[in-house]
Parts: sequence; C-alpha cells; structure tokens
Amino acid sequence: MNAHPLDALEFALNEERRALLDHDVEALLRSTQAKLEALRAAEHAGAAANDAPRVLALSELNHANGALLARRRREVNWALRHLGRLDADTTYDATGQSGAKPHSRLNVSV
Repeated sequence: MNAHPLDALEFALNEERRALLDHDVEALLRSTQAKLEALRAAEHAGAAANDAPRVLALSELNHANGALLARRRREVNWALRHLGRLDADTTYDATGQSGAKPHSRLNVSV
C-alpha cells in the first residue's frame, strides 16, 4: 500500500486523538511514532498548492491534540500533587530531557 503522506498523517493524528481520549499510553506512543514518520514522508514528498487547505486542517488537528495532551498532563500532575507522590514542577529542555529530577514530597527520613 502506497498511501499519500497526508493520508498517513491524518490517520496517525486521529489515532493519537483516540489514544489520548482512551488514556491508552501504548497506542499514544505508537501513534506519535506514526505521526512523526508520516510528517517526514510528507515533508520529503513536498506539498502541492491544492494541499494547502488539507495541511491547514491537519495542523489544526495536531494543535487540538496538543491541547488535549496538555490537559491530560495537568490532570496527572494535579493527581500526583494531591497524592503527595511527586513534585510535578519539573521542566523539560528542547530534547525532552528533564531539567530537574522529580522528588517525593513525603518526608521518608524517619
């Protein structure tokens, strides 16, 4: 099967959204990898002028997924904070590496 790169990108973005809504981490990882591969293929193939509306729609879908992911992250951070499990004020650099090590907020030095 030799699908158009934008078809593959649309499929991956829809799978990413489904994974976010279903709280399915494994599916999220798979769909994110598929999205990156489809994006590379689309960039390599180039875009025709008539692809512009579709590219814009896919960009909006990606942005919506990003907003959903940010909301999920806030929910997880809130839950961890209220469970006293983790100080979630960790920052990440451009490579995805954390700038600070997470630490427990519980005093376990008894």
